[in-house]
Formats: sequence, C-alpha cells, structure tokens
Amino acid sequence: MSRKLFGTDGVRGQANSWPMTADMALRLGAAAGRYFSQGGENGHRVVIGKDTRRSCYMLENALTAGLTSTGMNVLLLGPVPTPAVGYLTRSMRADVGIMISASHNQATDNGIKFFGPDGFKLSDEAEAAIEAILDGEIAPAEPLKIGRAKRIDDGLGRYVEYAKTTLPRGASLRGLKVVIDCAHGAAYKAAPEVLWELGAEVIALGVSPDGFNINREVGSTHPRTAAETVVANGAHIGLCLDGDADRVVMIDEHGQIADGDQIMALMARRWAEEERLNDGTLVATVMSNLGLERYLHSHGLRLERTSVGDRYVVERMRAGGYNLGGEQSGHIVMTDYATTGDGLIAGLQVLQAMAEQGAPASQLMRQFEPVPQLLRNVRFAAGQVPMAADGVQSAIRSAEARLEGCGRLLIRNSGTEPLVRVMAECEDRVLLEEIVGGLVDEIEAAL
Repeated sequence: MSRKLFGTDGVRGQANSWPMTADMALRLGAAAGRYFSQGGENGHRVVIGKDTRRSCYMLENALTAGLTSTGMNVLLLGPVPTPAVGYLTRSMRADVGIMISASHNQATDNGIKFFGPDGFKLSDEAEAAIEAILDGEIAPAEPLKIGRAKRIDDGLGRYVEYAKTTLPRGASLRGLKVVIDCAHGAAYKAAPEVLWELGAEVIALGVSPDGFNINREVGSTHPRTAAETVVANGAHIGLCLDGDADRVVMIDEHGQIADGDQIMALMARRWAEEERLNDGTLVATVMSNLGLERYLHSHGLRLERTSVGDRYVVERMRAGGYNLGGEQSGHIVMTDYATTGDGLIAGLQVLQAMAEQGAPASQLMRQFEPVPQLLRNVRFAAGQVPMAADGVQSAIRSAEARLEGCGRLLIRNSGTEPLVRVMAECEDRVLLEEIVGGLVDEIEAAL
C-alpha cells in the first residue's frame, strides 16, 4: 500500500497549511481511531503528548475530537518528550500513542507521529491503512459510545522516574557540572529534573518556552550558545536536545561538539566490552560517517546501514535483534530502554561513562577521526522534481565516478522538508568541495 500523507516521521507541514490544519487533524484522528478501535467499541485508549509550539493546542483539540468521535478514550499528557509517549503508550496499555511535534523544525511547522500499542512507531503498512480509511467516509461511533478525554497529571513524572532507572541502582552524577539545553521544547521540565535528582550540578538553557521560540538559536541544531556556556562556567559536559528531545548532540569541556556518530561509537565499544551489544552490531543510516564504520571494524564490530530516518533504524534493529542504533543527527536508539530515539537517556549513558571512568568528555567523545564530510541542502518549491532533470542525473553519474574507490556520495530528498540533501565523503577536501558544489549548482539550475 502506498502512502501520500505520511513521510519518514509521521505527517508534517507548516501549521495551518495542509496537511497541518485543524480539519485534517480531526479527520486523521478519526481515521486513526477507526483503525485502532476496530469497530468503535468503547474502552480503547490513546495517549497524546506534544511539544511547546503554539499550534499544538489547535492540533491536540482537533485530534481529540476525531479520536473520541470514533469511540477512543483520550489521555492528554501535555508537553512531554517524544520517547515519553512511546514509553507511556506501552506502560499505560494504550492502543495508540500520538506525539504532536515537528522535532527540530522551526516553530511555524508541526507534525503528528503515531506509536502502536508496543510503543514503536507505526509501520509503513499501518500508515498506509490509515490513509486508506482517511480517503473514504469514516463511520462515527454511536452516541452512547463516544469516547472521553482527560488530562493526565503524572505522565511526565512517570517518565522522569523511568529515565533514572536506566542507570544502575545507586549510580550518581555527583561532582559533574552539566549544561543542558532543552531547545525551549518538550523536555524543558523533565531533563533538568532528571539530571538534578541524579546528583549533577545543572545549568539549564532553553527552558522558557513561549510557543514560538522552540529550536530558535538553541538546541541540537544550534549548539553554539550551549558550547559557550560550558566553557564560561567550567562545566564538564553539555547536552543539547532538540524540540521533542528524541535526539542529542554533546559538547566537551573545551566547547567542541560531538554528533551522534561519536556517541554511538562510544556506546558500541562500551556495550561490547560489557557483552551487552547484541551480535556485535550497531545499526545506523547511510548518513553516518565512514570513519565510524572503520572504527567499529577495528574493534571487531559491525555496522549495518539503513535508509535515513530513525524509524528505519528501529525496524532493522527489531528485525535483526540488535539493541543499539541511531543517526548522525543525534537520534540514539537503545531498545533495552526505549522504543525510539531518546536524547536524555543517551546523555545519561555518556554521563555514566564519565562518572565510572573519571575521563573527561573530550576523551570519551572523540572515539574516531571522521572522514571529511560535506552536506549542503537545496530547497525546492511544491511540484518541482529537480532530481529528475537529465543534467542532474548526468552530474550524479560523473560525481560517483570521480569518488569511486576514495569516498562516497549520497543525494536524497528530505523526508520532512522540501529539500534535496547533497552529501559526500572524501579524504581529498578539494575534490569534496568541487563535487558537492557542482551538484548543488546543477540542481539549482534545474530549478
């Protein structure tokens, strides 16, 4: 079954523009309710979380109306991280979980992500089935079987307590000064609280959401302020979450930034040494640096690559029985603890390593020397298909031939924004600039 509405991470768009309208959210809620209620009998439940965007109120109310119209009982969690929704869906025996968030995107965007009763994101087949229901007439529940909605006050607290249990009993972060940047997003309460309760000295940034400042010059996509704060305050480490806290980048004591590849390298090595890394395998996407692959190989470990998107990482992990994976962007998936990327719990794993080894962040977060990598984005308008142009295809073939044996090239459309992403890796930096620059020029000419 094909999907038109869903992308690589749920449904996304600009708030109050299709498909992120109240009308579409209502119909999407009704379609999801019909799919999961299997007939509309009362008793089915759904948990809904959100980040801190102003538009979340509109979409939350519309989804609730659609879901209750098909007999679903709605439990409203308020602002919580995306991984909390995955956890609470399973913990509270819900039939479906929904997170309203556009993750690292600007405040004017929003999105809707669905989780199944097992806490994992829906498969392509399930999303396609919901779209098929959406295309037809959605039968409402009988008047006496309309669902109810209520606020859940302890959802955030449940997640905070669970996050702490992912460290060994008695583990403490005392003596560590930690800068935590919450991007004015969904973890603005949970993350500082977890770190403080575990004993860390906490300096919190991005914890004053106003509905419009989420990800604005803060968080995992803008870590410079946090880096400056780490250095200015003599902190041991900085953790930068994104708007829904399912990804993290880290900053060492010198203000140097470490991406998801370095974090995964550290965790893979530690877990392998502790005989915790299933089948000696890490799962990552095609975007992860070639240096990571070489590093793992040097330690007798294996890297499996997937398409871009943490959902595809998770699908491969579940299919192969692997328990560690993620993305260069900072999604770190640990299925021993979470059903999706969890920036806070990943950060706790690194902090535990620091506490146990007494090693500085600069040592732990520079596990390998990255192969030079260059990524540039080209934005296009609705209806344009720049990749189909003959000149672009010819330029791609030429670039691949030049990189053969010395690097690699990856060109793809973003699954969350109208962008063509052009990425190449090569030890020769001059060649790297020539290839990526030439391809960007060709794509822009096609537009």
